[in-house]
Parts: sequence; C-alpha cells; structure tokens
Amino acid sequence: MPIGLLGRKIGMTQVYTDTGKVQPVTVVQAGPCPVLQIRDKTRDGYDALQLGYKEKPRRKATRAERGHVSSDLESKRRKKMPAGTQLLPKPNCEPQTFIREFRLEAPAADITVGKVLTAFEVFKDVKEVDVIGLSKGRGFTGTMKKDNFHGLGASHGVKKAHRSLGGTGSLSSNRGSGRPKKGKKMPGRYGNERVTVRNLTVVSIDAENHLILVLGSIPGPNGGLVTIRPTNKVK
Repeated sequence: MPIGLLGRKIGMTQVYTDTGKVQPVTVVQAGPCPVLQIRDKTRDGYDALQLGYKEKPRRKATRAERGHVSSDLESKRRKKMPAGTQLLPKPNCEPQTFIREFRLEAPAADITVGKVLTAFEVFKDVKEVDVIGLSKGRGFTGTMKKDNFHGLGASHGVKKAHRSLGGTGSLSSNRGSGRPKKGKKMPGRYGNERVTVRNLTVVSIDAENHLILVLGSIPGPNGGLVTIRPTNKVK
C-alpha cells in the first residue's frame, strides 16, 4: 500500500473550476509528519512506516513517549542490555500526539527515521484518496435518530409510544423464546466510530501550508484527527 499521511480536518469551503462550476471541498492539513520508526519484515514480520503528527508538550508526555522519539533519555533497562546490542534509530524530535502505521508491500529505500514527509511530496501524483477519521459522537440516542426508524402511529390508540422502536422479539424464528436476533437495531451510542470515506478526488494541494483540498465531506468535526492515504479502490 502506498504511503499516506496524518493530519486534521480544517473545515469545508467551495472552489470554482475552470469552467465556473462550484465544487464543495474539505480542507485537510496533512503533515508534516516525521518518520518515528521503520518496521522490517525480518524483525517485526511486516514492512511499515510509523508516522507522527502534531507535537505534544514534553510536560504532558510520558517517559515512554519521550524515550520513543529521543535517544538522550537515560534508561536503566538500556544500561542492563548486553554489550554490543544495537539500538533502533530515534527520530530525535518532539513527542507526537497522533501516531499511526502505514503498511508497505516492500521496504522504502529512500526513507529513513527522522525524515519529515510533506503533503506535496506524498500526494503530488495522487488523484484519489481515502480519508479515515472518527465520526461525531452524538451520545445515547433512540432508534428514530440513530437508525432512521419510522416510529409508531400518532393516533389516540398508540398510548404514548409514538417514538418507540416496536417489537424486539423474534417469535417466528426463535419459536417462542423471545430472544432478539443479534444485530437488532436498538437504542444505543450513536457516532464516535471509525469511518472511512473512499475514493475522494484531490482538487488541489497547497504545498506551503501543507493543505489538501478533497472533493466532498469527510468524517469528524473540524479539528478532528484524520488519516489520509492514496485510495486502493479500482474503478
């Protein structure tokens, strides 16, 4: 799979094409993302790049987070290692807030730990992308809002059950046991789930500000963290 980037959703706007047509676009700030670690098939069993986004203040980072990106931190475990043990290279950057891995089909020869990837470098020849993010959380909701149920009739005989979901049992298939089927749509948490929007067209790239304009909407609120990668969907 090609390399992607991490970023955040800025918001939506609209742009005009050369023919004067209006296109609704979402502005995504993708990168810059330092390479924190390179996974190797001989050591880890797969090839991947671990990227980070958005620096975290050191006072808010744990010792493990600081030690993951810097080799200056003293460690008792490191002193107890056998002589000649080769340590993994460190990017020597600030701790990162958002960390994800991108699987690779083959090792990336021209990328080293500590290199900073930018939007223009990664997506300059990409026409369609996939965007992954967390959808907006709406809390505990009923079935009419969550699953677009019709509700019961609003006549006098309904007796205050107008927004009810109706029967939940399954008498015909379970032969009188009354147990609901697995996956039955019922009231519960709505939103705050991982959502992937595929095959979005890249309208333009602002290399100076690390911005990518994609056609259409993407999941999550403004400021939400997202993962953007070249699409693997075949038309």
